[in-house]
Amino acid sequence: MRSVLRTFSFSCFLSCVLGFLDAPSRAAVVSFGTGSNQFQMEFVSIGNPGNATDTTGIPNPAGSVPYTYDIGKFEVNEDMITKYNASFGTDNSLVITKDTRGVNRPATSVSWNEAARFVNWLNTSTGNAAAYKFNTNGVNDNVELWTSSDTLDFDATNPFRSKRSKFVLPSYNEWYKAAYYNPNDSAYYDYANGSNTAPIPVASGTADNTAVYNRPAGPADVTQAGGLSPYGVMGLAGNVSEWEESSHDLNLANVNGSSGRGNRGGHWNDDSFYISNLIRFNVLPTIEFSHVGFRVAIVNPSSAAVPEPSMMLIGTLFGLSGLVAKRRMKK
Repeated sequence: MRSVLRTFSFSCFLSCVLGFLDAPSRAAVVSFGTGSNQFQMEFVSIGNPGNATDTTGIPNPAGSVPYTYDIGKFEVNEDMITKYNASFGTDNSLVITKDTRGVNRPATSVSWNEAARFVNWLNTSTGNAAAYKFNTNGVNDNVELWTSSDTLDFDATNPFRSKRSKFVLPSYNEWYKAAYYNPNDSAYYDYANGSNTAPIPVASGTADNTAVYNRPAGPADVTQAGGLSPYGVMGLAGNVSEWEESSHDLNLANVNGSSGRGNRGGHWNDDSFYISNLIRFNVLPTIEFSHVGFRVAIVNPSSAAVPEPSMMLIGTLFGLSGLVAKRRMKK
């Protein structure tokens, strides 16, 4: 009987640990900048690689991502842009302009090009390769494509993004999956609350099944932007609309640096239709709107501050299982 109980207890322990390894969201906190200009971003792991596509929203199909990645739990806030700007000292060539509603309000009136400059700095300031190719100095100049002559960076499936980069703007698939896919039942939903019914509109807060929309007063703090998505991401519905990395053209091929980019998610004064999976806007990368912000993704989670659990841990657990078995046999 004791042998059976020991076996059962270890099996339960192993199941619990493996269940933890497969949990849908694990946060990683990454620091950027130095001294008084340091700030942190919290990221959530988006797992379930190789999930099926969704055919009910826009674009169609969308949402399938063959790898695990991380995405910012919150939208980029004004304080992060201010500290990015301060890191350049007296060099104002890459300073990003933005609205000034409050340090923890989402950074808006930031163009796609400016958001890409910010993301490049996140990479280069932490010893990683820049994600986007800028060959001119203007902060709002368009990117160029990575080409086959850029041996280390070129990815024919996405000429916008360097294949060496770590921090990026989320692609349309990465954004869509984080918002509308529910890892608990492997299904897509119309809204980022894991439901086909719109969340409850609020001015701010963190209650489940709420979002900041249908409210004229402006966006909430990024940490008060409604309930979380099934993966644990805030503000994917409402608060501010967000840039995608991807172009808006029909083939989504990212082959023109000046092409319009997708942005989606709706903002604080939109109605429920605009925060659903059916709306994706086309905006030129040089345009700045006071209702458009962005968030950051990590496409190399294994090197994030809190890495994905390794097979070594799983191997150790199975080693413990073998040790328990041997001891039981000796008795």
